[in-house]
Amino acid sequence: MKTKIILFIIIIAFFSSCSYTGNTDYRIHEEPSNTASVKKDEPLESQPAVQPSLLKVHFIDVGQGDSILILTPSGKTMLIDGGKNDKANFVKDYIGSLGLNKIDVVVGTHPHEDHIGGLDVVIDNFDIGSIYLPKKTNNTKTFEDLLVSVKNKGLKIKTAAADTEINIDPEINVQMLAPINTDYDDINNYSAVIKVSYKNNSFLFTGDAESLSEKEILSKGYDIKADVLKVGHHGSNSSTSSKFLQKVSPDFAVISVGLNNEYNHPHKAILERLSSANVKIYRTDEHGTIIAYSDGNTIKFETAKE
Repeated sequence: MKTKIILFIIIIAFFSSCSYTGNTDYRIHEEPSNTASVKKDEPLESQPAVQPSLLKVHFIDVGQGDSILILTPSGKTMLIDGGKNDKANFVKDYIGSLGLNKIDVVVGTHPHEDHIGGLDVVIDNFDIGSIYLPKKTNNTKTFEDLLVSVKNKGLKIKTAAADTEINIDPEINVQMLAPINTDYDDINNYSAVIKVSYKNNSFLFTGDAESLSEKEILSKGYDIKADVLKVGHHGSNSSTSSKFLQKVSPDFAVISVGLNNEYNHPHKAILERLSSANVKIYRTDEHGTIIAYSDGNTIKFETAKE
């Protein structure tokens, strides 16, 4: 009798020490977080849904420039461009606000200040796995600052060029489609064009690639079909040619552009071309930072502004 009383007290004490918080499911043998556990005799409809792995694409509002942060389903990170010099700390703080301390891949699409201006500060303040730049230099302080930061971190620059695959996460495919050549009159055409695919969804990031680069990409016969197109050169009429847009055939377009910018980007002709193709348009000057979430089949958008 005495033994039973002692055992009863121990059991009561054990359960009293456990706290219950909402819908937390306590199990003796805990299932992996990405595994569905279905009981044999319970209807499937009543089983708790498993949170799908998501690809998250942050089109950071850096004004008249580009900066795109990609978080892969397994938690890897990729930064495409870093905005202007005066947006460097903003980009750094945005990345830090997500609790990140490492960027696995950094890509500077081409050496213009509105794309690489903030990359030196990012490199200085985060652990960097690798960095890709096209084989094109620029005689500017901005480009020099980037090279100094790369050197100080002991990084080796990898060449951003067509047919380069970036192995960052086994669940996604990252392929560079441009630049295809190494001798362009316009620096914009050195832009790294990157397609990111996750299951049945895909994104195409075009930097400032203009119609010449688009024509080369089409001539190579790449599969450029994508659900989301990051519109080239901030919506300039030098990019997003009719044939290129037709081949991409996106459902959504994102234009990274500054409010009331001096270039009048995005140009009316490009907006009309997108609208005529029934493409839903998101703009950082109107929507602020734009975040796309993909579970591999469906893409949903969240914007900072209504």
